[in-house]
Amino acid sequence: MNPATNNIHVAIIEDDSMIRESYTYLINNEAGFEVVGAYKSYEEAAKHLLNIKPEVLLLDVELPGINGIEALPKIKKLIPHLHVIILTVYENNESVFHALTNGASGYLTKNTSSAKIVEAIKEVLDGGAPMSAGVARLVINSFQRNQNSPLSKRETEVLENVSLGKSRRRIADELFIDMETVKTHIKNIYQKLDVHSKADAIKTAKENKFI
Repeated sequence: MNPATNNIHVAIIEDDSMIRESYTYLINNEAGFEVVGAYKSYEEAAKHLLNIKPEVLLLDVELPGINGIEALPKIKKLIPHLHVIILTVYENNESVFHALTNGASGYLTKNTSSAKIVEAIKEVLDGGAPMSAGVARLVINSFQRNQNSPLSKRETEVLENVSLGKSRRRIADELFIDMETVKTHIKNIYQKLDVHSKADAIKTAKENKFI
């Protein structure tokens, strides 16, 4: 293994020895990369991470003991600037969003090609957030409007404009409706969202992805 200090230092936490060894072989045979530690559990890795100082960590979700999602905030607390790429067979909303909100830099499924894994390591170091296609779809879909909104299409338009700081007069002009209609829509919005102020209406609507 080339001990060159310019190498990108990578650590791996993966309980399957065959996968762990294949990742290690793959990365060590890529010019400019070096695996500085490969572990079967978070508990084992935690004893060494501060000493080996990896720049990127490949982290499995399904681990014995503390799983990858639970380990992630602990690892980030230990090494705040570490780039963590989740590698898993799972591609569901809950694990994806727990990982991303807990500080993961990327989220790839284990069927990701070896070339893509190496590319993902480079990408996170450049500030990117590599994701497999399915995960990217989940993330994009999460930003789409809640289809179960109690607001009508017009009420949604009015509230979106209110959230942009537009006056009732301007909203009336832009939506080609009169002022009284705008006031009625706002009154209905307050009732449907069970709020009593513009700020609360905007807050509730954004939290529930109604706007």
